Amino acid sequence: FRAFFMNKNIFGRAMMAMVRPFDPETAHRLTISALALLPQSAPRAVDSVLRLSVAGLDFPHPVLLAAGFDKDARAAHAMPRFGFAGVEVGTLTPLAQAGNPRPRLFRLSADRAVINRMGFNNGGQAAAVARIAQMQAKPGRGLTGINIGANKDAADRVADYAAGVRAMRPLGDWLTINISSPNTPGLRALQDEGALDDLLAAVSAARGGGAGSCENAGPPVFLKVAPDLSSEQIDGVVRSAGSRRSLRITLV
Repeated sequence: FRAFFMNKNIFGRAMMAMVRPFDPETAHRLTISALALLPQSAPRAVDSVLRLSVAGLDFPHPVLLAAGFDKDARAAHAMPRFGFAGVEVGTLTPLAQAGNPRPRLFRLSADRAVINRMGFNNGGQAAAVARIAQMQAKPGRGLTGINIGANKDAADRVADYAAGVRAMRPLGDWLTINISSPNTPGLRALQDEGALDDLLAAVSAARGGGAGSCENAGPPVFLKVAPDLSSEQIDGVVRSAGSRRSLRITLV
């Protein structure tokens, strides 16, 4: 049995054979449930030449697990054992929401990829706080980022992002403001320069980066924007982000 579990190729093929009969979303849910049972682990030791520093964060190497895999922070504690230098959980919204109707996750087997139309489905920020806090309190942990979104039916999405920053600021090594999703109608309008100015002002205040405050008042903030913006739109995003000198922000 030890030889079986230590052989990653055999173990990986066995796991794929077990989940393949299920639809993609069920397979993903079962995988997260299994990973959640593993003990917390620290990042693996790697060659020091791979180390890098981004926004004041020191990573042992540049390979991180992006948001979307572990939406509710159920398995992030175990992911460093698989070689990740850090994990971003979420997207988490202030209130729980079901997301888009199923089916909404589709396999592209030939490309070894999936199409994701989930729509920010998650159990809400309050439900994730205890799990993240427990993980962050243990020694030897990996770095953890928190991806923040707005509820689909929110009357004030800027207020949703500010609430998310206030709730997650004490817990995340970094925060990501996700305004790139095409699966939440109207969300990408927040990328427009005027709307983005208002959003970043609210995020800055919620993080503790208001007028006269220290740049290091809270965790670094990353702004997740759509990959298909025009050159003019990108210029506007950069202007808005650059004007927030008290808010250390990086575009992704």
